[in-house]
Amino acid sequence: MSHAKLIPHYHGIEHTGIQLPDRAQPWVHGKKRSLQRRRRNHQQTVEQLTELVKQYDWHWPRKPVYFISDLHADADALMASLIASGGVKAKGKHHHQLKLTKQGKHADFLIGGDCFDKGPSNLALLKTMNKLYKRGANLHILAGNHDIRVKLGMRSVEGNNAPGCEHFFIRMGAKAVPFLKEINDSYLSHAHSLKHIPGKRHCMKKLYPPNSWYDDFPAIAAEILPQSMIDKELRRISEKQAAFEEYCDDAGLSVRRAYAAALQWQRLFLHKDGEFSWFYRRMRLALRRGSFLFVHAGMDNNVAHLINKKGVKQLNRQFRKQLYGNPLRFYYGPVVNAIRTKYRPGDRPLTTRGAQHAHDNDLHVIVHGHKNMLNGQRISVRKTMVNFECDVTLDSHSRNKERLEGKGAGVTIIRPDRKVIGISTDHPYVKVFDPDSL
Repeated sequence: MSHAKLIPHYHGIEHTGIQLPDRAQPWVHGKKRSLQRRRRNHQQTVEQLTELVKQYDWHWPRKPVYFISDLHADADALMASLIASGGVKAKGKHHHQLKLTKQGKHADFLIGGDCFDKGPSNLALLKTMNKLYKRGANLHILAGNHDIRVKLGMRSVEGNNAPGCEHFFIRMGAKAVPFLKEINDSYLSHAHSLKHIPGKRHCMKKLYPPNSWYDDFPAIAAEILPQSMIDKELRRISEKQAAFEEYCDDAGLSVRRAYAAALQWQRLFLHKDGEFSWFYRRMRLALRRGSFLFVHAGMDNNVAHLINKKGVKQLNRQFRKQLYGNPLRFYYGPVVNAIRTKYRPGDRPLTTRGAQHAHDNDLHVIVHGHKNMLNGQRISVRKTMVNFECDVTLDSHSRNKERLEGKGAGVTIIRPDRKVIGISTDHPYVKVFDPDSL
């Protein structure tokens, strides 16, 4: 099959104002824009990749997987990325005017985490995702570090916090305020919205950790965190607490309204009949398709060992159980490393032994987001594990920060016919990875 025939049909892309690549090239021809070299030259990297493909027999998904990650509250980016996949057609400019194509009806749509924060609208993104689900899409949602941080923070308000966990709301800092403002404007604009909300001082007591937290936290966290991280956490919470009211003032949000919005968030997301209760209910830590493991950030030895012994289903069970358990042990524990690792020295490591555990379980490829790319998707090799890095900087806030032109769109497609397709507005070609042609 020619590479040109692998480019999806972009049904309705004219409604988005976005340009998508209409030419294809082999993935490795993108050189440093497509492969991370890690102290090797380009040819050595291609040879290493070729050897790994020969050494391990990859099993491919039975149906296409459309992987879209790190949307960060940008519904326009989601809509354009869905069109880029070929699995959705747009019938107009509005987000609800979407329809599954024939290909989309027989594919997995996988949102790779980090739906929240940055902007422009958390609620618009969620409504578009739910519309996709109601149109019949086989939709999966992976946990991202931003999604989990928001849940733990909002849950800590007006709750029975475990000792040492009273800081999780204020830990969100300035990042929490746009979401609170959005909820306030959408759900609390009526005249009596603050009728049952206490005064400012009482609200601050509900939102801020008590003074005793600064003495209690070091002792409680000592068995989980090194002293350097404990000291850093104490400094950060102190700084964010001192600045929180100013963050609210800048957004035109009083502390009382911030508190009311946090309670409204709980009703929307945590209550059984809440409008967005489906979001965390459908969430999982990892998804497996053949030899491909999909996670938000990456894999370490703990995750590899657990998968090898008990499988991905058990990993997801542990995640679900811990998600509703002690926030401190959960957020700083080994399972959550899969949603925030960047393989830095301070992160839990993936060693050659850990990678071998994955290979022994027929897992050879990790597909993830979390680490934003500026030239479309990239392949890297970590301890013999092939990684497709797929955070292609979709949301408008990040694109402005990175000085990327235009709106973002991108999708990574894993096809049953042994092809991986990378599409992004920031690379002039559709990237085609064909292991048989390396």
